[in-house]
Amino acid sequence: MKREAGFIPKDGWNAFLASLAKRFNLYVPCREGETILFQPYHAESVICLDRPAASAPKGVIFPQSETLFSFELKKKAEDPRKVDVELKSEGAPQDTAIVALRPCDARGFSILDPVYMDVDPYYRSRREKTTIITLACPNPYPGCFCTSVESSPADKSGSDVLVTELDNGYFLEAVTEKGRTILDDNAIQDGAGYKEEAEGRQKAAHDRVKKAFSGGKKVKISQERLLSDEFWEETTAKCLSCGACTYLCPTCYCFNITDEQTVNRGERIRSWDSCMFPHFTLETSGHNPRTKKAQRFKQRVGHKFVYYPEQYGDLGCSGCGRCIRFCPISMEISKVVAKLSEEGEGSTKDAAEGARS
Repeated sequence: MKREAGFIPKDGWNAFLASLAKRFNLYVPCREGETILFQPYHAESVICLDRPAASAPKGVIFPQSETLFSFELKKKAEDPRKVDVELKSEGAPQDTAIVALRPCDARGFSILDPVYMDVDPYYRSRREKTTIITLACPNPYPGCFCTSVESSPADKSGSDVLVTELDNGYFLEAVTEKGRTILDDNAIQDGAGYKEEAEGRQKAAHDRVKKAFSGGKKVKISQERLLSDEFWEETTAKCLSCGACTYLCPTCYCFNITDEQTVNRGERIRSWDSCMFPHFTLETSGHNPRTKKAQRFKQRVGHKFVYYPEQYGDLGCSGCGRCIRFCPISMEISKVVAKLSEEGEGSTKDAAEGARS
């Protein structure tokens, strides 16, 4: 019978990672100067578990840029007027593991899954080959609002294993069958005796997260405010349309496809795109239905808190707070949603001012 819980002493953590690296392409949060980014694991990697990474590890499964296939045109020897098209696709993905991502990042994959799993073979093949080993957050970080979207610092959504740091080691809890396989590792001890301590830490972390708005997944957005041009104009007055909020987000999934071609060969490339960019909705005719940043930000918030829930029954936001922490003008989406909700108080102008305060 496979273990449901495991324990790794503090001095055994590196051995655990080295063991995983023998079986998986391993991604871990690495320090680069003052920035934490998910990178392939190496024995000399400077791993940081103290704070969330600056960007989500979404790109491991949904790359920022990827070649869907390459092609080459070759003239037929017997008739030069005709050509053969040779298509070349990427090889099958290898077994991969992401370690020490935060629960909000793991939940991000749960939000991407309904969109891509049934229709996108590229995403599906990587997702099925990837094991998610999540590290519970010990404390909220500036901008975090996971409890407002019915998540928590120890949410298991999207994870295969949930890890909780204790004083003398790490408690591991299997969430899926993939996770139970991980707990068979020789570097892991039986952890049944540490469960109560881990749950206490998880609850304490949950209680420290400030609630930004009420209603959770059923937050009621005021249609009057959602449709108010005045509200969005006031809210986005200082927005730069830089797109940082979307590129750092673990749940944004918009993309663009381009063909890069020379005379007789080329590639079809998929790259992330952002609804905050002015050209995002530019049509071939030259018409652009969203020329104003207020319209674009309204679409971004509306998608996550109105349109995605209508289609998939969940919020399109995991409450990670990156779009708040790294916004150059300190836009707070959690405050925007609070003021948009039917429980928000004041006029549309007052609400917009509150969202930017």
